[in-house]
Amino acid sequence: MNITYDAVADAVYLKVSKAKVWKTLKMEDRLIVDVDRKNNLVGIEILEASSQKDLVKKLERGAQVGIPVALTAA
Repeated sequence: MNITYDAVADAVYLKVSKAKVWKTLKMEDRLIVDVDRKNNLVGIEILEASSQKDLVKKLERGAQVGIPVALTAA
């Protein structure tokens, strides 16, 4: 897993796979998910990340222990 923070955009990206992004899904106003052709998670982008520190920490912990996440687009 690779986590990057863009201070200008105030966005965090959690890359969980080396697969090529096939589709980007907007889950909520500030949560965007990238998936591959088989709908496997590739990465998660959190916008306005500085105001969502609890969410960022939860996603980091979940990704580290391999907790599966079911995704449904909004």
